Amino acid sequence: MEGYSPVTTITVAAMRDRIGTETVSDWITVTQAMIDGFAEATGDRQFIHVDPARAAQTPFGGTIAHGFLTLSLMPQLAEKVADAPVVQGMRMAVNYGGNSVRFVTPVRSGARVRGRFHLAAFDEKRPGQYQQVTDFTVEIEGADTPALVAQWITLIYL
Repeated sequence: MEGYSPVTTITVAAMRDRIGTETVSDWITVTQAMIDGFAEATGDRQFIHVDPARAAQTPFGGTIAHGFLTLSLMPQLAEKVADAPVVQGMRMAVNYGGNSVRFVTPVRSGARVRGRFHLAAFDEKRPGQYQQVTDFTVEIEGADTPALVAQWITLIYL
């Protein structure tokens, strides 16, 4: 599948056997350029995201990533999981939505984050279409609490 570089492909049965397993991505740095780009794309230019001088005067001590920017890192972090398999014959995967999303701890500009993916469910919805539920956590390097916790739903089409 274009855009994906899986290490391995596995059968639907093997994917079901992985329910309850967890994978972890490599770390990435959330830069001010990423934050500024997200602000430009979304129109959310609140000073806590884009004005380092004013943001330094807040309890955050500097600029922070938008919560939705942190959530939007999911695909990039998923690509940085070395041992994440893909179901054989997958034509596409699309976001279906989330059961829950919580922005727990702000991500400061310059912080490194990684994704933790726990496969919660993988069910056939109709022939050739599967619903994958993933518990997704974004961890901040050196922090005791995560940036984000979510339960995300993806539709997999074979």
